[in-house]
Amino acid sequence: MSKPGDSPSMSQPEGNDGAAAPEPVELRRREPMFNLPTVVVALIALCTLVHLVRLYILSGQQDLEFLARAAFVPIFYSGRFVLDVFTFTSPITYAFLHGSFLHLAVNMIWLAAFGSPLANRLGVSRFLLFWAFTALCAAALHYVLHMTDEAPLIGASGAISGMMGAAARFGFQIDRSSGKPAFAGRLMPIAAMFRSRSVVTFLAVWMAVNLVTGLVGFAPGVDDTIAWEAHIGGFLAGFLCIDWFDKQQRAGDPGGWDEH
Repeated sequence: MSKPGDSPSMSQPEGNDGAAAPEPVELRRREPMFNLPTVVVALIALCTLVHLVRLYILSGQQDLEFLARAAFVPIFYSGRFVLDVFTFTSPITYAFLHGSFLHLAVNMIWLAAFGSPLANRLGVSRFLLFWAFTALCAAALHYVLHMTDEAPLIGASGAISGMMGAAARFGFQIDRSSGKPAFAGRLMPIAAMFRSRSVVTFLAVWMAVNLVTGLVGFAPGVDDTIAWEAHIGGFLAGFLCIDWFDKQQRAGDPGGWDEH
């Protein structure tokens, strides 16, 4: 296929001096269907690999032992158990474990949707720190409300909820000019957020969905229990603390929000 003006058989209008006048050409940037940052692809691959290993390589007993070390189990922090290295790593590693392929698929779809523009905004190191921080805050709120619970907490939902909270602070503004979609502008002040219909609608729907799935269930026939309290912990961490990780915000991004 030839681009406009490239074919020698096509005549061009001449200018006043007899030279061919240039034709205006509209440059269009083609974005690939799956334009995911490398760090997001790596997280999706790691979560998928962990699930496949648990499902197809580990025996039932080995998987239980793995969960005891990698999942977040609130009762392990009750003082009745000896603290070991896994006590300090499980508040992060639990985010890489999932209960079913459906659980994994849903989380990875949301990670791709909300994690990609956030990773392009923050950069790799700050994005990974944000992931760890929101996962930790999600586990912390879950622990406060379920201190003696023996059921393991698993899943990336807490960290992904943090990404959704961050997205709300950006007012869902995305800059696609560089070919790498990224959240754009300065963070929206919390007071201004509650005057934005789109943000308020998102917050209301997000809260309602989490309460319903947490209290009623994920879907008919699915036995996975939804730790909605952890979702809220992660969301609040991302919503309130995204400015700690956003270098552009600290540097004084020229964009802004009109609070009038």
